[in-house]
Amino acid sequence: MSTVRMGLISKKPEWSHDEFYKYWLGHHGPLVKNAPGLSQYRQNHIVDRVQRGIGFAREPWEFDGFSQLWISDPNKPFGDGELPRRILADENHFLGKLHILTVKQTTVVDVPQDDVRGKVKKRMSLIRRRPELSEQDFLNEWKVHADWVRKMPGVLGYRQNAVVQREVHKGQPCAYEDLPIDGVVEFWFESTDSLQFAFASEVGVKTMAHAETFLSGITAFLVEEHRII
Repeated sequence: MSTVRMGLISKKPEWSHDEFYKYWLGHHGPLVKNAPGLSQYRQNHIVDRVQRGIGFAREPWEFDGFSQLWISDPNKPFGDGELPRRILADENHFLGKLHILTVKQTTVVDVPQDDVRGKVKKRMSLIRRRPELSEQDFLNEWKVHADWVRKMPGVLGYRQNAVVQREVHKGQPCAYEDLPIDGVVEFWFESTDSLQFAFASEVGVKTMAHAETFLSGITAFLVEEHRII
């Protein structure tokens, strides 16, 4: 199980999507990759917001991308000295909004290797537990849910990211009510057709029926993944 720092990122409104993605990938990415203790860094650029295979209505989460940083020190993710200040200044230049989730990551179905990932589809979803459930009840049911997902046809990879800390404003931990996201799901499929088929299958229907017993919200995003480190 890994600890991963995830950014929920929105561009400034005056930036076009092309400008934003080009800058994030070509300028900000190379800056952040210099951080000490950073073993892996990926950017996930959102390409669509269709709720394929999901009966849940979209919640009002609107972002342009998700960053994922595998870090050695959660308290100093970018080390000391000048680099953290340069990163913050650059974020202020091109980001309109940045929320942070620190997550415990569990791989349920081994994810595709890097030489394959660019040829398949990746979906990330923000999930929220039912209000009557405690955090531990949610985690227990999510573990049961993993066993259902393992049986779904066409799943090339599946990870569960359980949120352990939230920051509406970077560097300032906040209450659950301020950022009510309990987990982030990562799914890999060969295509959007295989994704639809997986959820329409008999096992897929049962899997989503189970989801309704412990989740009150799922908001899905199809992403284009870029590995920086």
